[in-house]
Amino acid sequence: MSSSATRTRARTGAAEPPPGSPGRRSLAARAAARAAGGAVRVFLVLTGLFWLLPTIGLLFSSLRSPSDIAASGWWQVLTAPAQLTTENYTRLLANETITDSLLSTVLITVPSTLLVLLLGSFAGYAFAWLDFPGRDWWFLGVVALLVVPVQVALVPVSKLFGAVGLFETTAGVVLFHTAFGLPFAIFLLRNFFAEIPRELLEAARLDGAGEVRLFTRVVLPLGGPAIASLGIFQFLWVWNDMLIALVFADSQSPPITVALQQQVRQFGNNVDVLAPGAFVSMVVPLVVFFAFQRQFATGVMAGAVK
Repeated sequence: MSSSATRTRARTGAAEPPPGSPGRRSLAARAAARAAGGAVRVFLVLTGLFWLLPTIGLLFSSLRSPSDIAASGWWQVLTAPAQLTTENYTRLLANETITDSLLSTVLITVPSTLLVLLLGSFAGYAFAWLDFPGRDWWFLGVVALLVVPVQVALVPVSKLFGAVGLFETTAGVVLFHTAFGLPFAIFLLRNFFAEIPRELLEAARLDGAGEVRLFTRVVLPLGGPAIASLGIFQFLWVWNDMLIALVFADSQSPPITVALQQQVRQFGNNVDVLAPGAFVSMVVPLVVFFAFQRQFATGVMAGAVK
């Protein structure tokens, strides 16, 4: 209890609340409340370090020679830092299969992410604020598509892509990822855009703003956190995908996930390429996530409180 509250009670003659009343907490409860904040922070830090431990181990393994990797665990670097070398990354850059796969992964991931963000934003705004025939039924159809598994579409889409010449092409993989990423994107952005105050949009319309200007100048800036969160989800999903890439991508220059799997199958002891290649494949999503973590947290919490 504060000193001002104590003086007020002394002047007015009010009695102290009993120890078990809601107005007074016990000494143990106050001590537990003070310790909870520090304990939670320590727990979260330890959890984060635990989840980063495989990445740290892969980094150290990628900087060791193949003989050292086979002889001992990566933690031996902590006592023998002379084992660290960049020769594995030199071999990785000299491996045309891996470098072509990294380029192929970028050419698939970036367009797939941008198309989902662009089309999802347009559709989300339309479902939230535009009136057109059957709007609610169309939106229910989009929601229903969320439960359709990717595996169901592999065979029919393969036949369709084969008929139109998109099978084993980068464009085919991009179209597949975009199509299956749009239902979630539309659902997320529609719900976020619907939380924008109607008065704000009406004021912009009274100032002469059309739908395009309203969308680009008002809706998109306010929807930045949700769009950033969606972009992170889509980027991570496409970058780490292996099933769709294995079925639809060009077998001569597959994405990095398929290329690393082929390295394991063909050269089981080729750790000097596998370790640095796996680390590069893992570190790119981590960099993207940490670069946009503030927007990600804001977008995830969007709509949780009014």
